[in-house]
This record gives sequence, C-alpha cells and structure tokens, in this order.
Amino acid sequence: MIRQLSDLPDGVLGFEADGKIQADDYKDTLIPAIEGVIADGHDVRIVMIFPEFGGLSAGAAWEDLKMGLDHLHKWKRVALVTDVDWMTHLVAVFGWMSPGDVKHFSMAERDDAIAWAAG
Repeated sequence: MIRQLSDLPDGVLGFEADGKIQADDYKDTLIPAIEGVIADGHDVRIVMIFPEFGGLSAGAAWEDLKMGLDHLHKWKRVALVTDVDWMTHLVAVFGWMSPGDVKHFSMAERDDAIAWAAG
C-alpha cells in the first residue's frame, strides 16, 4: 500500500510504502498526484519512503515503468528514503538510468531528503 504524505514543501510530493505494492497503488495514488503536478506545469519532485519493502506485484512494476516513460522529461528529483540494504545498492548501481536525479537517504535523513527534493 502507498499513502500520500502531507505537510511537504510546495512542489514536493511524498509517499510512504507499507506492505506489498499493487498496481492499484499506482492507479489510485501515485499517478493522479504526479499527473496533477505535471498538468500544473511543474516538474516532478518526489520523496519515496520505504521503512520496509513488502514486494512489488507484476502489475505495479508495469505501472512504474509506464509512469516513468510517459513523462520522461518531467522528472526532476526522486529522494529514496530507506534503510533497506538492497534498495540502497540498487540506487547506487542503477540510479543513473532513472529519469531526473535520484538520491538515497537513510530513514534518519528524512528531513534532508525532503529539503533536497525541494531544492
């Protein structure tokens, strides 16, 4: 499940994942929020928080790929906030392939991640 966070700086979207992520999490939460920012003429700045990772369904993986490609040039910054080791390594190895800038922050650096995404 993905829930949208509030109380973030203007222009920054925030989401926190809990459990296994499904395609409906993208369709009901992520995509409408991101498309709203783009429709308003802004670049996408996101903070994604993963205290744990319960997995990603095949449908969610497909939605993730489509979402990134549909608005390839609108992605500005993605801050990944997690202490999950393999996710940290994934960003280090493949972050350059993502649209926009991607940076990892530990859970203790949540406020720094938000400030970086807003910058």
